[in-house]
Amino acid sequence: MKHASWLPRAATVSLAVLAFGCGGHPRPQVPKVAALPSAPVKAVQPPPAPEPPDPVAELVKTSEEHFNKGRQQFDLGHLDQAKVEFNRSLGVLLESSYGARADSRLRQHFDRLVDRISALEMAALAEGDGFTEKKYEPASIDELLAMTTFERPAPPGPELQQTVQDDLKSTDHDIPIPFNQRVLSYVDLFQGRLRDYLQDGIERGAKYLPMIQSVFRAEGLPLDLAYVPLIESAFKPNALSRAKAKGVWQFMKGTALENGLHHDWYIDERSDPEKATVAAAKYLKTLVNLFGGDWHLALASYNGGPGRVQRALKRSGLGDFWRMSSTTRYLPRETREYVPMILAAIIIAKNPLQYGFQVPVAEPVAYDKVEMPRAIDLRRVAEWTGASIDEIQALNPELRRWTTPVKYPNYSLKVPLGTAEVLRAKLAQASASDLASFKWHTVRKGESLATVARKLRVRRVDLAEANNLSVRSRIRAGQALIIPRAPSAVLAAHLDNPAPKPEPFAASRCVAAAADTPAGDRSELARLVYRVKSGDTLFAIARVFKTTVAHIKSWNRLRGSRINPGDRLTIFASRRLGSLSQ
Repeated sequence: MKHASWLPRAATVSLAVLAFGCGGHPRPQVPKVAALPSAPVKAVQPPPAPEPPDPVAELVKTSEEHFNKGRQQFDLGHLDQAKVEFNRSLGVLLESSYGARADSRLRQHFDRLVDRISALEMAALAEGDGFTEKKYEPASIDELLAMTTFERPAPPGPELQQTVQDDLKSTDHDIPIPFNQRVLSYVDLFQGRLRDYLQDGIERGAKYLPMIQSVFRAEGLPLDLAYVPLIESAFKPNALSRAKAKGVWQFMKGTALENGLHHDWYIDERSDPEKATVAAAKYLKTLVNLFGGDWHLALASYNGGPGRVQRALKRSGLGDFWRMSSTTRYLPRETREYVPMILAAIIIAKNPLQYGFQVPVAEPVAYDKVEMPRAIDLRRVAEWTGASIDEIQALNPELRRWTTPVKYPNYSLKVPLGTAEVLRAKLAQASASDLASFKWHTVRKGESLATVARKLRVRRVDLAEANNLSVRSRIRAGQALIIPRAPSAVLAAHLDNPAPKPEPFAASRCVAAAADTPAGDRSELARLVYRVKSGDTLFAIARVFKTTVAHIKSWNRLRGSRINPGDRLTIFASRRLGSLSQ
């Protein structure tokens, strides 16, 4: 059979198969299709060849990645791990075939990197021995009372009055709460402009309330009083008022001491919620007994002091807080406003949903306790337990500094739940220098606390308190004193340190120093004598003093690199290092 010439070959084969399969049926007629004009074929351009990798950019990227990892560890308080990453960030550049300063981009990155690490190093040195006192938060009561001192709460509307009246009838309170305009005004204020204050306090207090209520129940105190810290501190353990009251219960030093709380240079038990709650229970019982069981007068005296309230009672001849506080003659306005404010907070805290507040769900604070055989830097604890320094400090708010007390045998430290055994194992393996990086001064003949303090540029009172001495204590030759701050490497060179430990990390300026500071140019350098300690190497010493091994060998006419403990090395260090000891 002759095929139509216009059919392509593939179509011919297909039709032949179709015809065979259909037996003798006539072949269907297919209309002719006009051929479409073919589009011009464009030449396919090959993809552009990838640019060769920029080795300098890759070095900078890798170096920056190590720095960022180190910064994350630094922020967690893990200084050893931070040191490793910072050293790697520098080592990537120093060990490259290009050299850290050969290329302009590398030189710029290297210099900036050294500056950033040095800035962090100085921050670590400022707290390096754990002697920098931690920061405190402002107590909420200062701001609350300041607001109400100059702006009297407005009278509440009838709807709120009815809500509170119904609530007081249906809710059991174990201290009397009067239904009066002064209390109602504060309920209204807490629902409005001061809502955030109260909500934050309710949320923060959820984890402390079970403990507080347990203590008060055991002491036979009204459980409503557990909400007093809502106004005093918003349940912040580190709250510090302008009057220097501190902690969840805002104790003044004298009152805290009278009620069994300890305070010294290392710890302040006013900041420990559990210990302070026990002291608060004792103090509140004293106050209510003093005022014949009247909780309103007891609360007024918690704020203004029992002496002031007793004098007000005597002057006024009135035995009732509300009548006595209805005039400005007897009590300061702060104390007059304090009691209705506390009672309004109790009303809301007992039924937060009814007043539009969220009910938080929080687990009570849980932890393990580990006895410390010696003083330890809290950052070391954080590193060993896998926690952050903030977590360790939050569990131990009574610690004023970044270290456990130096001369407290078997101090009990709180650590995250489930980490006690890990920490005990680390403590068993650790040397004394692994636990804390304290700097010591061995007293020389003729020295006194005053002369040592002046020489080391520390406050005499800090030097005394850090060593559990009075400012008038006599010291003897050979006595070891802790220096209550982190001295710089320059200062450390003049000290006898029985348990030396390298600085947390040191930004190496070896390349920059070698390139920019000739060995003979000493106009900006200070001459020091450094006593070699166990474990020292020329490289480590050079890093601390921001110089080079070659310079140290030249200054001391050393042929080799071997040094021995007790050797004295002449060092010409930058005078700017002295700023670290200011």
